[in-house]
Amino acid sequence: MNSEKSPQRRTVGWIGAGRMGAAMATRLAAAGTQVTVWNRTRAKAEPLTEHGCTIADHIADLRTLDVVFTMVSTQADLEQVLLGADGLLADKRSAPAIVVDCSTVSTESSAAIRAACELRGVGFLAAPVSGNAKVVAAGGLSIAASGPLEVYERVAPLLRTIGKSVTYVGAGDAARLVKICHNLFLGVVTQSMAEVTVLAEKGGVSRAAFLDFLNNSVMGSVFTRYKTPAFVNLDYTPTFTPILLRKDFDLGLGAARRLDVPMPLAAATAQLVQASVGSGRVQEDFAILLDLQAENSALELEPENVAVDDGLGGD
Repeated sequence: MNSEKSPQRRTVGWIGAGRMGAAMATRLAAAGTQVTVWNRTRAKAEPLTEHGCTIADHIADLRTLDVVFTMVSTQADLEQVLLGADGLLADKRSAPAIVVDCSTVSTESSAAIRAACELRGVGFLAAPVSGNAKVVAAGGLSIAASGPLEVYERVAPLLRTIGKSVTYVGAGDAARLVKICHNLFLGVVTQSMAEVTVLAEKGGVSRAAFLDFLNNSVMGSVFTRYKTPAFVNLDYTPTFTPILLRKDFDLGLGAARRLDVPMPLAAATAQLVQASVGSGRVQEDFAILLDLQAENSALELEPENVAVDDGLGGD
C-alpha cells in the first residue's frame, strides 16, 4: 500500500454513482482528489465530469488505483462489482491497495468480501454512512468504519473529506451492525413521528406548528428537523425509499434473531414499513409512513405550503 501520498494525491476509484455515491464522489473531487467513477449506467455518472471526476468504461480501469470506494444499493450488487467475473477483484494480478465499502449490507456478506480482499492482499474497510445526498452536500454525513486499524488510518483523511463525523468502531465488520442498528432506529423514529403528528393534527393543530414545537423541545433532533419539510408540505421526493428501508429492517431483525435480542418496537415498525411497500409507492420517500398513518386515522392530509427550515443549510 502506498502510505506516502497525501489524501489529495492518492488516486481514488468510485463504484456506484447513484444519489449518494455521486454526492460523496463530488466532495472528494471538490477537495482536489483525483476520482475515477464507474457506474453500471454510464450516463448517470457523466454529470460528475463537471465536478472534475473521470468516468471509466470498465471496472477493470480502477484496479490500478490506490483506493476504491463502493456505494451500491444491495448486497448482490456489491458482490457482483467486487467478486463477479468482471469485478474489481477478478484479476489476481492487479487490484487496488484498499477497498472501502460504504453500502449497507449484512455482516456475513461483508465478512466474505473481506476474506476475498485478504486473499489478494487488499485492505478492506467497511464504512457505511448516515445521511442522504442533501446531507452529504451540506457536509453533514456521518460515517462508521471498521476493519484493520492501519487501513482505517490510511483512508481516514479521505473519509473526513466526505463526511463531518467519522467514527472507528472496531475491527472486522462491526460497522455493519452499527449502521443496521441506526436504520432500525431511523424507521422507528419516523413511524413514531408520524403517529404523534397525525394525533396533533386530528386534534386541530397544524403540522407546521406541532413540529416547530417538537423541534425546539428536548425531543427534537437533527433528524426530526430535517424530515419536517416533508411532513409539513407532503413532499416525498425520495431520499431513501421504502424498499431500501425494508431491506435494512430485514437485516436488523435477522441480526436480532441471531443475537437473541428482542426487538418489539422494531418488529412492529417492520410491518408498517412492509405496508408502505405494499401500497405501491416504492419510488417515493419513506416519509410516506405519515400518509399511511393518516389514512389509518381517517384523516385526509393536505400540503400546508409553509416554508420550513430543514436545518441543513450547507457548509
